[in-house]
Amino acid sequence: MTDEVRTHYGDDTPLDARWYVVHTYSGYENKVKEDLEKTVANRNLQDLILEVKYPTEQVTEFKEGSKKPRTVERKVYPGYVMVKMIMTDRTWYVVRNTTGVTGFVGPGSKPIPLTDEEVTAMGVERIQLEMDVEIGETVRIISGAFANFMGEVTAVDPEKQTVTVVISLFGKETPCELDFVEIQKL
Repeated sequence: MTDEVRTHYGDDTPLDARWYVVHTYSGYENKVKEDLEKTVANRNLQDLILEVKYPTEQVTEFKEGSKKPRTVERKVYPGYVMVKMIMTDRTWYVVRNTTGVTGFVGPGSKPIPLTDEEVTAMGVERIQLEMDVEIGETVRIISGAFANFMGEVTAVDPEKQTVTVVISLFGKETPCELDFVEIQKL
């Protein structure tokens, strides 16, 4: 691997920067994120390690003995941090040797980058996906409540990255709005 930064996209994102999943000790996600961001700043690695995050979601919970619900932010993937970086020997070493990190996700010591579809589906980043599907085509739903249903595309919204698919549910035609990552072209 090499430490040089190659070609860039028009938005100054390095062409070979990818998202990697890093396993951490449970409860250390924020500490790992902060320590890694400090190391990046101290070692001037901003061109190689671009972003560190862990997806969160808002959850409403009722505390025992209280009638009033409260909304809390919860980690979607506890024990994991996502790092957008250019994989080099140097960046691998920096991430791997951050306190609280137990390793990269991948076979052995070889980190495997997430695909664009995985990045979008996991809520890490919204990447514009190209969907070669047209109105009237039949698609299979591959995730969510209607997984394995087949339906006909009635609308495509490239801006929102969604399609409307009509499925047969209890003998009725039912439209469903789905993300591009939730369908598969037949």
